[in-house]
Amino acid sequence: MSSPTPTVGRMRLADRLPELSGAEMLATLVPPPQFDGATFETYRVDEDFPSQQQAKDALIAFSGGNAPAKARGGLFRRTPKSPDVKPGVYLDGGFGVGKTHLLAAIYHAMPARRKYFGSFIEYTALVGATGYKNTVELFRGADLLCIDEFELDDPGDTMVMTRLLGELVSSGTKLAATSNTPPNALGEGRFAAQDFLREIHAMADNFETIRIDGVDFRQRTLDGHALALTAAEYESALSDAAGNGVVSDDTFADLIAHLARVHPSRYIRLIDSVDVIGLQDVTELTDQSAALRFVAFIDRAYDAQIPLRATGISLDRVFSEEMRAGGYRKKYLRAISRLIALTHS
Repeated sequence: MSSPTPTVGRMRLADRLPELSGAEMLATLVPPPQFDGATFETYRVDEDFPSQQQAKDALIAFSGGNAPAKARGGLFRRTPKSPDVKPGVYLDGGFGVGKTHLLAAIYHAMPARRKYFGSFIEYTALVGATGYKNTVELFRGADLLCIDEFELDDPGDTMVMTRLLGELVSSGTKLAATSNTPPNALGEGRFAAQDFLREIHAMADNFETIRIDGVDFRQRTLDGHALALTAAEYESALSDAAGNGVVSDDTFADLIAHLARVHPSRYIRLIDSVDVIGLQDVTELTDQSAALRFVAFIDRAYDAQIPLRATGISLDRVFSEEMRAGGYRKKYLRAISRLIALTHS
């Protein structure tokens, strides 16, 4: 049984064992708080990159805006045929060009009764927690699914998602997706579309690829380091924060062990009402499964914009060099970017 959540003071994430039903998991599939106000109007187009305005215009049309006016004339005048709109759009571009903002803008703009927004890992976690057939039934009849950071490095999960999306598209669901294009990888963003379409080959014809060029503003973050505190600095930071809100205080080893006991679909509830996350004695991770669970946890913390305070090694060094050079490199690079940002927030 989970410990009650205080309104101020300290608590341990390792004491929480959250439970969520399928319906409650669906209710969490909305844009992260920082994109609550994301609209096409608030998307700032860089005039040096015309593809940004082109993408914006195409996505407004996909969302149901700018519908062509009906032709006027006599009874037998032929009405111009509007171009076919595919049921899915894929936003292709590197980090920091506004893909997630535009994805959230689609979500907010589309007049839909049932629509969902989540990262790839949230959708696959839902399948893992409730089963494939139950997940299909939960989403059946949905008007729109927005999938941020579609994972191109996990063939098993990709095939499950392809099958799921295929069933939903056949029943009328529209799709919008981005992929986890790695930051600071020269040229790789340019080929993300081909990677995406190859991985979802059974559904490729359902997607229109929309290229978004631009300057990668996150490069500055990746060039920095996560802030590591001394024991005294950590105690001072958590004491100050605990006077005004809820602060979690766990050893890194305890959190990593606890994440193995909590299904990733429930990580969002694990950090519910937490204002600052504290981790003591951070060490390098050498187990791939533990590292991937930590990535999923950091994704949820980043979505919620919860500051992170830590002692031990700098969190940008938490994934071993072998991991960062391996098949899940994209996930680890994204997590490092987010860890750096959270320790400086």
